[in-house]
Amino acid sequence: MEFNPGFNSSQTPPLSVNLLHVRARGENDTLHFLLCSQGAPALLVVHTNTSSSSVKVDWSRFLSDDVSGSVKVEPKGSVRYSSALVFSRLWEYDDVNDTADPAKLPPSSFFPPYELQNFTWGDLNRTTNQIAHRAKLCGSDGSERFFNGSFCLGFSAFESEGRDGSWPRLLYNANSSQLKFWLEGVKERSNFSRFLLELQYVGSSNLPSRVETLRSIDDEYTPSIFQVSQWVSSPPNATTPILGYVQWKPVAYRKATPALVDATPCRHSTPLLMEQLPPSGLVLAYFGKGYEASGLNMTFSIAGDPFYNTTHYLSWSMLVGLGSPPTESFSPLVITIMALGLGIPLLLILLGAICVCIQKQRSGPRGYVPIN
Repeated sequence: MEFNPGFNSSQTPPLSVNLLHVRARGENDTLHFLLCSQGAPALLVVHTNTSSSSVKVDWSRFLSDDVSGSVKVEPKGSVRYSSALVFSRLWEYDDVNDTADPAKLPPSSFFPPYELQNFTWGDLNRTTNQIAHRAKLCGSDGSERFFNGSFCLGFSAFESEGRDGSWPRLLYNANSSQLKFWLEGVKERSNFSRFLLELQYVGSSNLPSRVETLRSIDDEYTPSIFQVSQWVSSPPNATTPILGYVQWKPVAYRKATPALVDATPCRHSTPLLMEQLPPSGLVLAYFGKGYEASGLNMTFSIAGDPFYNTTHYLSWSMLVGLGSPPTESFSPLVITIMALGLGIPLLLILLGAICVCIQKQRSGPRGYVPIN
């Protein structure tokens, strides 16, 4: 992990500019993660076919108005895949009728959005843990509503396969990173306020993105949640494997320490193509032109759930990675329970049939028996 790679230490970058570079080096390839707060916060993923690739930043251009081409991964021909996830807006709406469905509300129910490109962000370098491969990025718009509140992103990179320690306990591997979004202490603009988060996914125009929903009967690690959603990028040919993804479980939490009683479902809209790239300095600096963005809204809560003002907290986690997303499988505990649940009744039926057969054999006819 390195902060502001290649920046001259004798200079001081603007406080709102943070560029965290995380490099995972394999035997024959390298995976680069870049988390940046210039403009709308974004996470860039770049995969190269060499273990010696590096990130080069033209800082004079990156900090100017013309940022296009100022961030490169060299050698250029080694790049196999690249994509970016951008947090563009935070919407707040007045759900006075308790529908928790923004599509059913009139436009007047929506307050002006929080444009995350206009937020002031904290020093990412101070919140980076080199040993745990974690970092935290928090910001606010400077208004009185964020006086005691913040919009935060927690980043985690991984060296091997495992599972996050807190709910929703997403399954990760060495090709993935985790982003956790949380909103804390923000003063709501209505007594019936709910929030939705606008996300944009940037990639090559020949790699369309889509959202898939996979279902399971196992909720051991995330109680009451039996599905996982993933925003994947792959060629139109169905036989071609997935190249990159954003994966999440459709659940958010209303307290900092997740518990089942504080869980609330979340829903996503259908991804739509955006007319232009999102307002992220990193995206414009790396992709330039020739790429496209698709966007969706993530809605939190359902009808009947408590409103934001009950806890003044909301969190949601996702994985961003390379290749096919991690696939949940039945754990040994669940397999044992299923084996006992199905095996014991079958065993009882089998033993009962054997006993009946033996009893019939013993009590069968043995010749004429006179009637008394």
